[in-house]
Amino acid sequence: MVNTMIDAALEIERLIRYALDAGLIERWDVVPVRNSLMELLRVTEPAASDPPDDGSSLSEILNRLLDLAAGAGLIEQDTAAHRDLFDTKIMGLLMPRQSEVVRRFRAAASVSIEKATDDFYRLARVSNYIRTDRAAKDLHWKTPSRYGDVDITINLAKPEKDPKDIAAAGCRESEAYPKCLLCLENAGYAGREDYPARQNLRFIPVTLGGEQWFMQYSPYAYYNEHCIVFSREHRPMKLTTQTLGDLLDFTEQFPHYFIGVNADLPIVGGSILSHDHFQGGRYVFPMERAPVAKVLRHGGFPGIRAGVIKWPMTVIRIAGKDRSELRAMATHILEQWKRYEDPDAGILAYSAVNGEKTPHNTVTPICRKNGSGEFEMDMVLRNNRASPEHPYGIFHPHAELHHIKKENIGLIEVMGLAVLPGRLNEEIRAIESFLEGRSAFDESAIGEDDPLAKHIPWIKDMLGRFGTDKARGTARKIIEDEVGRIFIRVLEDAGVFKSDDAGEKALLRCLEHMQFQVK
Repeated sequence: MVNTMIDAALEIERLIRYALDAGLIERWDVVPVRNSLMELLRVTEPAASDPPDDGSSLSEILNRLLDLAAGAGLIEQDTAAHRDLFDTKIMGLLMPRQSEVVRRFRAAASVSIEKATDDFYRLARVSNYIRTDRAAKDLHWKTPSRYGDVDITINLAKPEKDPKDIAAAGCRESEAYPKCLLCLENAGYAGREDYPARQNLRFIPVTLGGEQWFMQYSPYAYYNEHCIVFSREHRPMKLTTQTLGDLLDFTEQFPHYFIGVNADLPIVGGSILSHDHFQGGRYVFPMERAPVAKVLRHGGFPGIRAGVIKWPMTVIRIAGKDRSELRAMATHILEQWKRYEDPDAGILAYSAVNGEKTPHNTVTPICRKNGSGEFEMDMVLRNNRASPEHPYGIFHPHAELHHIKKENIGLIEVMGLAVLPGRLNEEIRAIESFLEGRSAFDESAIGEDDPLAKHIPWIKDMLGRFGTDKARGTARKIIEDEVGRIFIRVLEDAGVFKSDDAGEKALLRCLEHMQFQVK
């Protein structure tokens, strides 16, 4: 026990040294922070001397403290969930107060908004709110396509969600505290076994459309400076002209960030529908690089440039200097699309469910400043109808693609970044061994509960085209490219107007309905 306490005291000093170097604390914070850490870890005496600098990373220091805490019975159960709760509690003792974070942000923003977000993002990383050691293990690659390169990532941290569960959660009123993962009350929250701790979460107040909103960073960091902007009020997602104005407000205040909002309907929305929020960041997505394929004009909005871009989903891009005119055009597109119907193209605006009129059409809007300094907004047309043939959604990845992507196609995927489930990491390794000939593929030996069962048609197709004698790196590249091609098909399934002759004609009918002239 004595040695354990000495070891813990030394690790506390290593953690304090890290916090000083990272700027989490300052010189005069050391004594009270040390005492708080000693109390949490049941250490009665500080270390007699500074430990040698062994180059340990934050995750290594925390893991040693967690091992010591588990050995001393300070962690309820030595599981991943309970260890995460405890190390977040440790980091919470090193965090500046919320008011200090806001004060620093505003002081930096008075000089440069980019400096302010740089500092705030750094805080999210050095505080372990963004677990950079885990994010570094995620897999990333690019796949070429006729729409340009698309980005693929296999995220090892976030669990896969079923679209039907997402829809049910969006309709359910939570009685827990906090009500959801996007509520303001998460900041400083201790967490529980089924809910993450957030003692190291901080936020920045932002005013949008005269309302109080807040900005924080995503703990999953799917891309650079991945931020979440959420309303103070816990209210369901609802996309209106006010939403479009809020996006423009944010873009004016943070011109170096894009900002977008998931569609507000099940199937085509994001993973959280119960709390109004946006997602943004400092990243150029493949969709932003897509060229205009059809130039459009609208007599009612002479100052706005418009066009349909070359992309697997149907996207109308509008751009101009005048915020008010751009918002008016975006509102026009939204309102026209919400009530648009074309049964021959499978587009119905409403259906009757239990005697109520249920809407099906909405948009996924993304706003940014373009290279010319104009406000630019991409309006992605969405429809969430389902059918007996496609119960998860007519304009959703079809069943034959669910082995790769079954979740909702939200804002991030729409823009060309596939966020794929962590299960694929091990499944791809097994498939790789078949292509290399290290393992023999025997369909009869794969039971229905085997993780590879859902991939059988895909495996057979690849083996038929590529054989079983590929070098290790070659096999991996083949699979990555095939995953990328499936992601393109996922986006094409989600697109309301297809790129064939019938889809082209249907798109022109829709544009005519919106009073666009195609140049």
